[in-house]
Amino acid sequence: MFDPYEVRKDFPILSRLIRGRRLIYLDNAATTQKPKQVVAAIARYYLWHNANVHRGLHTLSQEASQMYEEAHEAVAKFINARSWEEVIFTYNVTEALNLVAYTWGLKNVGEGDRVVLTVMEHHSNMLPWRNLAKLKKARVVYADITDGGELTYEEFERLIDERTKVVAVTLMSNVLGTITADVVRKVVKLAHEVGAVVVADGAQYVPHAPTDVRDLGVDFLGFSGHKMLGPMGIGVLWGRREILEELEPFKSGGDTIKDVTLSDVVWHDLPWRFEAGTPNVAGAVGLKAAVEYLSRLGMDAVREHEKRLVEYTLKRFNEELGDDVEVYGPKDPEARGGVIAFNVKGLSHHTVGMALDMFGIAVRTGMHCAHPLHYRLGLKGTVRASYYVYNVKEEIDELVSALKTIILLKDKLTVEEVDERVCTGT
Repeated sequence: MFDPYEVRKDFPILSRLIRGRRLIYLDNAATTQKPKQVVAAIARYYLWHNANVHRGLHTLSQEASQMYEEAHEAVAKFINARSWEEVIFTYNVTEALNLVAYTWGLKNVGEGDRVVLTVMEHHSNMLPWRNLAKLKKARVVYADITDGGELTYEEFERLIDERTKVVAVTLMSNVLGTITADVVRKVVKLAHEVGAVVVADGAQYVPHAPTDVRDLGVDFLGFSGHKMLGPMGIGVLWGRREILEELEPFKSGGDTIKDVTLSDVVWHDLPWRFEAGTPNVAGAVGLKAAVEYLSRLGMDAVREHEKRLVEYTLKRFNEELGDDVEVYGPKDPEARGGVIAFNVKGLSHHTVGMALDMFGIAVRTGMHCAHPLHYRLGLKGTVRASYYVYNVKEEIDELVSALKTIILLKDKLTVEEVDERVCTGT
């Protein structure tokens, strides 16, 4: 196990004071903070190597091109891809999943075909497929969750049939924290038996658990750099080479081609045919640094660290907050990632979020781009605390203490008075 207190030294932002209190950053499912090593790698690129890639024979262009390609190699190794050519850089996971829908989907989904989604999908792994289904006159069906917030193989077994072309599923819910990888492995076999492909949203899973695309067996996997210590503006689509080579890009232009005449085009090799125009080279360099940072910590250790934080949180919530707070999702820390969605009874999730900010605690409030899941749970929103490698148990203690204060004051004061009391420390 790594020492999270040592890790924290690499993140200067954690020393910031918010409203006079030390920042407690629990909004990692939205984006993670960046260590000095990642920021330094990006700065080094811009200060010493900046040039456009694949555009020139001069030294800077050759250096930038090498750094860009090495980033693909680092990501491929991180997820155990067979080749770095299967790794496509996108702006984010949203673009990655849209890329699949509008390349593979447009080519392979037809009228009357079936698209299987789940009610817990992030909008990014739901709306592209719904749009495609509407365009192609296909049918969308949804796998439901249990009352405990988990997916079951039996639900997919009920929905997947000979008409099914694609199954799009998250590997970890960004709201409930539910880890679905074990179910997905079995679903892959079922989908492949009927000739369907499986598209996995790994935005919340890849940064938090060891990821092996060969072991998962999925056909496509998308994730984002900014949720795993990397910069914003860089995402990843991994796909099986044999599938990718059959596809044409849905964005075309510079660097996507080998040759163009007035009547024809020869598309470039993988992955360049899907990376149109000048790429985010600095973002790729930063992502490589982030992958190397996480690899040094060890992804098994990252997963274990978050399990301990979740177990501690559930224990403290149960002991200290009791019936005043309702937590959603699996009760077993083994079944969930480092995400705790909850509500304080009698208070809006937004009110709780604003009140926690008065304590210097950053959480997320709302429906977290998963409206259908909240409607399925009968909720108008939740408060979400989410952890990463630099969070420690003392921060959970502070969260619990702040929630106890908010609960104590909720029946006595208006929201404005709560804010004033918290700010003045009374």
